[in-house]
Amino acid sequence: MKQSKLILPVIVVSQFCCTSLWFAGNGVMSELIANFHFEDSALGHLTSGVQLGFIFGALTFAILTIADRFSPSKVFFTCAILGSIFNVGIIWEGNTFSSVLSLRFITGFFLAGIYPVGMKIAADHYEKGLDKSLGFLVGALVVGTAFPHLAKDMTETFLWKFVIILTSSFAIVGGLLMLMIVPDGPYRKPGRELNISAFFNVFENKKFRSAAFGYFGHMWELYAFWAFVPIILNTYQAHHPDVVLNKPLLSFLIIGLGGVACVLSGYLAQSAGAERIARIALILSCGCCLISPFFFMSKSESSFIGFLIFWGMVVIADSPLFSTMVAQNISAEIKGTALTIVNCIGFSITIISIQLLNILQASMDPIYIYLVLGVGPILGLLALYQKKKTTVSNKV
Repeated sequence: MKQSKLILPVIVVSQFCCTSLWFAGNGVMSELIANFHFEDSALGHLTSGVQLGFIFGALTFAILTIADRFSPSKVFFTCAILGSIFNVGIIWEGNTFSSVLSLRFITGFFLAGIYPVGMKIAADHYEKGLDKSLGFLVGALVVGTAFPHLAKDMTETFLWKFVIILTSSFAIVGGLLMLMIVPDGPYRKPGRELNISAFFNVFENKKFRSAAFGYFGHMWELYAFWAFVPIILNTYQAHHPDVVLNKPLLSFLIIGLGGVACVLSGYLAQSAGAERIARIALILSCGCCLISPFFFMSKSESSFIGFLIFWGMVVIADSPLFSTMVAQNISAEIKGTALTIVNCIGFSITIISIQLLNILQASMDPIYIYLVLGVGPILGLLALYQKKKTTVSNKV
């Protein structure tokens, strides 16, 4: 009984520790650029490298149905150890841009055995209240993603390599906690055989498809916003030279406070419904994209930072709700595969939006480039509207 009360906290802590690998490079990006003489565009390329690695990993895990055929906790542990090893490889002084890009790609590959598999583990343990459980879990991902920025701020007097070593150490601890404390869940139904058809058949379910498409619209905005938070702060400072910003700390707060929003949205969904809260979050984040140029021009530093913190909260608040909707609309035998497939496609979309911002910031005034991020939430809202319309028609 005591162990059952520990399950969710351990999953959350493990997820936080291991997903700190995600933006480990972003947290020390300025040092990587200076140390290895990279171009300024390295931010977009290295971030996309992690995303691309995650996609390839997700494809591999999904097609081979690894999270359904093997113990998810063991898969999580194995990927945490391997991810930490390739992450720490960044500190080698002989690295080139190609080698760092490769290391970030491989780290992203193993993150595919951490983030979606962590959601699968939670779904195996919590059939009821899954939206609340995933709210905590995605919240841990958010704080873990933001953590390298905080580590950079806290270790300003140390070499940048300390941030990389710290995140790899956290990942090892997270993997060990998951392996030692979290058993296979009572709602797990292992898939005993290789089921390649599952990769192609999941979208035949209309409710699953609608939830997935809403998630894809959300992902268009999310990681591009996260990756460009330091650039957003730089842009504001360039337009207001009298302003001095603590960019590592503010980056952590803007991204990390989204974890609080995930927990709140999970609780709200229990009374108001996951789809309704997800729809509200999409509307608010879309609004932030569209009004962002006005805040760049604002002379009020506090208003600008407050706006970014609000944006950082609403941009992620719907993520656990979409994962809940996906998990609840697919059979238990292929739940892990379905979650991985959706993540795979979602992260493919993030590469396009990140690279688009990379191109636009070099060709136009950067205060206007974030308008394009509003396209994703708009399409996501249309997908949810179609589901609502179909549900009403079926009732009639």
